[in-house]
Amino acid sequence: MSLQKTVKTGTNLYEIEFLVNKNDFDAAIEKAYRKNVKSINVPGFRKGKAPRSIIEKMYGVGVFYEEAINDCLPAAYSEAAKESALDIVSQPEFDVSSIDENGVLVKATVYVKPEVQIKDYLGIPVEKVVTPVTDADIDADINAARERNARTIDITDRPAELGDTAVIDYEGFCDDIPFEGGKAEGHHLKLGSGQFIPGFDEQIVGKSIGESFDVKVTFPTEYHAENLAGKDAIFKVTLHGLKATELPALDDEFAKDVSEFNTLDEYKADVAAKLTKKNESAAEAQVEEQLIDALIDLLDADIPTPMFDTETENFVRDFDNRLRMQGLNLSTYFNYTGLNLDALREQFRPQAERQVKTRLALEKIAELEGFEVSDEEIEEEYNRIAKLYSMEVEQIKNSIDAEGIAADLKVKKAVELVKEKAVVTEKTAETAETAEATDAAEATDAAEVDKEEK
Repeated sequence: MSLQKTVKTGTNLYEIEFLVNKNDFDAAIEKAYRKNVKSINVPGFRKGKAPRSIIEKMYGVGVFYEEAINDCLPAAYSEAAKESALDIVSQPEFDVSSIDENGVLVKATVYVKPEVQIKDYLGIPVEKVVTPVTDADIDADINAARERNARTIDITDRPAELGDTAVIDYEGFCDDIPFEGGKAEGHHLKLGSGQFIPGFDEQIVGKSIGESFDVKVTFPTEYHAENLAGKDAIFKVTLHGLKATELPALDDEFAKDVSEFNTLDEYKADVAAKLTKKNESAAEAQVEEQLIDALIDLLDADIPTPMFDTETENFVRDFDNRLRMQGLNLSTYFNYTGLNLDALREQFRPQAERQVKTRLALEKIAELEGFEVSDEEIEEEYNRIAKLYSMEVEQIKNSIDAEGIAADLKVKKAVELVKEKAVVTEKTAETAETAEATDAAEATDAAEVDKEEK
């Protein structure tokens, strides 16, 4: 193979012309002949024994050209693309220009990474909204832990109350006729959960175990079963049992059971610290989102559509992998959701475009700042990834080349620089809400004034 020339034919669009030499092409033709001769019938020859020259005479000299070219192209194009030194971001579109005594002359049309401009990326103003941790937040977290460690007890000494789980038999009737799906035995219904038709749970409250009674309800007008929508119904119900959730006592013993602490006060302090850290992380994530939005606005680039297409496919592939880890696949997901592959791509497209623009902006910043990455940093990153995925370092090195690692580390440095130089104004959640309300009121007033002037 030899690269003939590289020609720019449009914005971010190039044509790579390269030659598959005659020896390689002839070898590919011979390979195609040997692969297909066994299925070709030629009069006068046993099946699979006809000479290549005879087959070419019967069917034309180019009978094996297409398969031979397809066999040669991947390696030849890969070598030409590398020699061209272009930063290619699309799959090539091939066009065979000629086939002669020199070999096969091929043109590959490709898109390349765009020229990028960005400025004013240092000192971006952002707001960091910090949500303080309240006693209510701490109590809610601890109560969630209590509920996870609760036990279920049988109730025998009182009537049903909201929050109980009632064990019931029931059968539903419309116009004294039982309807399909309206009957069950030994059903567990948590009263107040809203699992059944509105008004059903409340009519069980106050009833005692062993009692049989009627529950009168009206199906919602938008009920999924059209034959029942908007109709009155009577359920014949028998209450067989009541169960309640008993929360553990909120004391030092509870703290010992659910944490590494010996006292409830220590446990509460730890919960408060973790919630504070969680809120801080959320605030930092919001800051990063604002910075990314700003960088995308500052980005000046004519981005080829194939870059967005490729990133969209990456999102789809990652989603498919996550499904497979859960024992599912895309086909099953589509059956459940009613979506198809095109609809899924459409869902991921905005994220893909955002990802591409963000990466281009950060890569340009890394270039403008002259960031470099040392061999030691690359080795540390290989070790970090290996530890993260519980793999051997050599396996990671075989999967990701050092250039890719270095590029990612430069982007990471660009992120850290933009965050470090950002002008951050900290606000509490209450302050931010007040500011938003004020801005909204001012916007409304301005609109009213503008309306009156018109």
